[in-house]
Amino acid sequence: MAKRPWCNRILALGLALSLSGCYRLPSPPEQSISTPEPDTSQSEPQTLRPLSLAFDTAERFHPILTHSRVNQTLAPLVYEGLFRLDPAFTAQKVLCDSYSASEDGLVWTFVLRQDITFSDGTPLTAAPVVRSLELARTADSPYSGRFSCVSSMTADGEHRLVIILTRPNTGLPALLDIPIVLGDGDRPLGTGPYVLSERTEDSLCLIPRSDGLDPIKLVTVSQTKQLTDALELGELSLVATDPSGTGSPGFSGTYSTVDYDTTSLVYLGFNTVRSPFHSAANRTAAAAAVDRGALVSTAWSGHARASALPFHPASPLYDEMLTRQLPSPDTAQSLAEQANLTGRRLTLLVNNENSYKVTAAQLLSRHLEKAGLAVTVSALPWSEYLSALANGRFDLYLGEVSLTADFDLSALLSSAGPLNYSRWHSGECDRLLAQFLSAPEQERPKAASELCSYLTDQLPIAPLCFKRGSVLSRWESPSQLTPTRANVFFGLF
Repeated sequence: MAKRPWCNRILALGLALSLSGCYRLPSPPEQSISTPEPDTSQSEPQTLRPLSLAFDTAERFHPILTHSRVNQTLAPLVYEGLFRLDPAFTAQKVLCDSYSASEDGLVWTFVLRQDITFSDGTPLTAAPVVRSLELARTADSPYSGRFSCVSSMTADGEHRLVIILTRPNTGLPALLDIPIVLGDGDRPLGTGPYVLSERTEDSLCLIPRSDGLDPIKLVTVSQTKQLTDALELGELSLVATDPSGTGSPGFSGTYSTVDYDTTSLVYLGFNTVRSPFHSAANRTAAAAAVDRGALVSTAWSGHARASALPFHPASPLYDEMLTRQLPSPDTAQSLAEQANLTGRRLTLLVNNENSYKVTAAQLLSRHLEKAGLAVTVSALPWSEYLSALANGRFDLYLGEVSLTADFDLSALLSSAGPLNYSRWHSGECDRLLAQFLSAPEQERPKAASELCSYLTDQLPIAPLCFKRGSVLSRWESPSQLTPTRANVFFGLF
């Protein structure tokens, strides 16, 4: 194993954020649980006890195949990918030493580092990398959606990986933070700083692979209540959670909080094939009424970042100057009058399993009513909500999509996109989407800006915000803790 600048102590985390790599609307969980705001006013630093993490022994510990959020959180300590994503969703090389793409953007070659070993001493080669990525490509993996444009993946010698695409995508490295494993079974080997011990199930722990790191105790947690109890009793040092997620566990007590950005975009969708939103001017008038700041502070309790564009504000693809040119809520009433929207009765769909979204929908209706529209919120169970979207029985809908880190918007906005519930078809948008995906790395911000300029003019959807996750701690959070969507340990090693 190559020497790396691991920190002296790694703080523990319990519940994982979703690592899903495909576009999706969120699946309805079994139960919606309200998460109260943490009381940090009386938070006092405490002496750190031996560090501990939650571990679900009832589920597999395979980082590519597990659907256990608890075990997904542990993965970055034991496994690494070719790349990792920084807080700006930019790919940083980890197991990859260098990479290049053909002129047409279809053939990618990745050269692996030659100073890396798995935890049993086996050198890293291209063969296990290909096997890992092929496994991630299968339908049972939460990463499968990332491979929609991949034609083949092969090893070219011991240290070269070749990936051939069906269409150009210069954001490909941002999709390759997938863990690389060696071996079969539910607990394969990894190249990370820790290895899962071979002790009995009652005394599992993570053993460091190099000097200067302490073992980390693993606490068995197989139910939500066990997780919340373990944090509140001090058995776990830290827990990561989606505070506004459907079915997220509720935590109470005194703890400090560090939020991290995600690629979960919340947006207002329009039915563009019928009146009144078949007109771009009418969509613009309605979108102008939205106060995104109020939505973030009220509906999401601050656990989101307002965004008028479908690119995250933390990303270099975000065009801040473009957002300053958009109509403000002060102009909404005048725009609505010009578009003859005043008094129009509209239906806004939302799924009722998520109380945060229902609150957001109600607030959106009030924003629109201030502009002169009459809006009824229809909060439906998940299956009925999806049916209404699929059959176009709505004027407006509140949607959420988990974007991949390359910010490929094709599924949501292309003419044939499976999530294009707005039924908006535009050859120009399809062209700009393809132009963005094929743009050389240094030209991606410009291509993103051109795409957004067209989208803000046509407004098939109105982006509202990107959700944020939270790391909750019973101790003072270290200044170096900068968790990310895919790795809550980012910045600690």
